[in-house]
Amino acid sequence: MLDLTQIKQQAMETEPYRWAFLNGLFSTADAAALATTFPRDRFKTVTGFDGEKSYRYRSRSLVHMGATSPTHPESLSPAWQQLAADLLSPEFRLAVQRISGLSLTQSPMEVNVFHYGPGSWLGPHLDLKAKMMTHVLYFNENWHHKDGGNLAILRSSDPADIVAEVLPVVGNSALLVRSNQSWHTVSRVAEGCHTSRRSMNVIFHLPDSVSTMWPPGENPVLETYADE
Repeated sequence: MLDLTQIKQQAMETEPYRWAFLNGLFSTADAAALATTFPRDRFKTVTGFDGEKSYRYRSRSLVHMGATSPTHPESLSPAWQQLAADLLSPEFRLAVQRISGLSLTQSPMEVNVFHYGPGSWLGPHLDLKAKMMTHVLYFNENWHHKDGGNLAILRSSDPADIVAEVLPVVGNSALLVRSNQSWHTVSRVAEGCHTSRRSMNVIFHLPDSVSTMWPPGENPVLETYADE
């Protein structure tokens, strides 16, 4: 499912920090299957302000922190079951380890998928220090820049200080190595947008980390995502 050669042959950018734009990760047929069967079940609403960034979006677990199998695989399409298996494979971990230069052997992985509906956003921020690296993948068949929802690589906490933008089109992805300079944001999805911005975060954490998306003891309300 995942074309790992597209990861292995890419080099990391060094400005304004270590990151990479990766595309062509799926065949045409696989890209279409993933886009049309993007998960809609068991999403929770995430909204608020954590002292640094404001945010609003819907999240579903695909692989819980440190798990060796996908979350609720029975409701995933065959394409998504295969993608989850690829992400859990030693080959994927080795590929992202090689491009990033990080030692990920002992790093617990967590994977979540997201719907950003109209009006959703993620403000400028640095990832938490427990996150070593995040690989963000996108699953919209089509997307227009005017609809917002673009990942912006920033030089600073100023949302206008943009170095590069990545549209959330299936096959596109960005790999971000966490540092004290790794500012990024997701622009607000336009209120008139007729579909959600669909993405997935594959996060490698420091050993012994605890999920902040799905903290122990939390019992969130999980719902089927409906276009707003």
